[in-house]
Amino acid sequence: MDGKKSLIGRLRVVSVQLKEGMTFTFNELKGNKLRTFLSLLGVSIGIFTIIAIFTAVDALRSNVKRGFESLGSSNMLQVSSWPMGVEDDEGNIALDGSVGTEYKWWEYIKRPNVSLDDYKYLKHNSEKGEDFLYSVMNNATVKYNRSSSSGVWVMNVIGGLDKVINLDMESGRVFTPTELESAQPMAILGKGLAESIFGDENPVGKVIKVNGYSVTVIGVIAKQGESMVNMMETDGNCILPYNTGKNIFHFRNMNGELYAVPKEDVSVEDFTAEIKHLMRQSRRLRVGQKNNFSINSINVLENMLGQIMGVIQKVGWIIAAFSLLIGGFGIANIMFVSVKERTKIIGIQKALGAKRYFIMTQFLTEALILAVAGALVGVLLVWIIITAAPIPAEYDVHLSFQNVIAGVLIASAIGVLSGVLPAWTAANLNPVTAMNSK
Repeated sequence: MDGKKSLIGRLRVVSVQLKEGMTFTFNELKGNKLRTFLSLLGVSIGIFTIIAIFTAVDALRSNVKRGFESLGSSNMLQVSSWPMGVEDDEGNIALDGSVGTEYKWWEYIKRPNVSLDDYKYLKHNSEKGEDFLYSVMNNATVKYNRSSSSGVWVMNVIGGLDKVINLDMESGRVFTPTELESAQPMAILGKGLAESIFGDENPVGKVIKVNGYSVTVIGVIAKQGESMVNMMETDGNCILPYNTGKNIFHFRNMNGELYAVPKEDVSVEDFTAEIKHLMRQSRRLRVGQKNNFSINSINVLENMLGQIMGVIQKVGWIIAAFSLLIGGFGIANIMFVSVKERTKIIGIQKALGAKRYFIMTQFLTEALILAVAGALVGVLLVWIIITAAPIPAEYDVHLSFQNVIAGVLIASAIGVLSGVLPAWTAANLNPVTAMNSK
């Protein structure tokens, strides 16, 4: 029982000493405003940089994710004349630099167009594909009564439209398989295009003119928003059945894009191998001849963008590290000055019975407060910029709780590390020597 009372008494003494130490610390910081400001500056810049980079990368990730959400399948492949990255001799795209860094555009530009015949061959011969979509893009003027919109991208499509593009219809419907294979004068509009030529009027059932050719609107796609990826951007587009577009634009052997979606139980690797084999057959390539096409995996693009964001984060950490290093040295230097100025006071405290941990607590608390205050200033600067800057609506930029906590914890660690040596020096001063110092 006596031991328990003794422990409680010691805890009370420690709590009182800690409270007195923190009060002393706040008074010191308040009385040396210039010193406090200089200490805050480096930490504030470092934490501002870290949180700003974290926030920017989060916004980019959110924007990219929205772009990929427009796809019907994350395992989708794209057959194109142009690769998304540097290819090796087998047509494989490497992201680690193992096949070099030279993008051989002079070879890719000579490749034959991806054609409707390629689409038909894959569709009729693939055993692992769920569905395929072939798309040719054209530029047109779209009119409705006196309203018009020029420079509209028209997607002329055939195949599994709803399997390749995640069509979230706001009103109306999508094409039936029969309509996609025919030359029905029908169109689906993106929300942005519908608003520009119809305003608040419901477009479904109305007749519009695409380059002077009359087509009936059967559906409007819900607003998608812009993305860095824009794999299947639809907001400002008009979608027509392939043969309808052919009647309007009279295109022949145009370079299109071919999209392929595998069956659920088929891996991306197996599906890629099958598509490569079938495309070589479709192009009648002999053994030893290089592929004159590229098979782009959405996974490759995701990895590529992930690497870019990783580089951005690393650069941000490097910049922030220099600022935090300067801030840490600044805190340590100012704490040493503080120890020198308060040597007599420390001697008196020790002569009156103050323990080492009490002295150390004063200086560690002071260093910690400086660092955390600097972090909060950095957080405030990020919040002001996010609130005041004209950020495009398609980027969801917000200051997340996780990023704020990460910044404060990093600053706290810097503060403690910077204050350890000065605090230890102060705690180990000889009381007699300290009291007699000038």
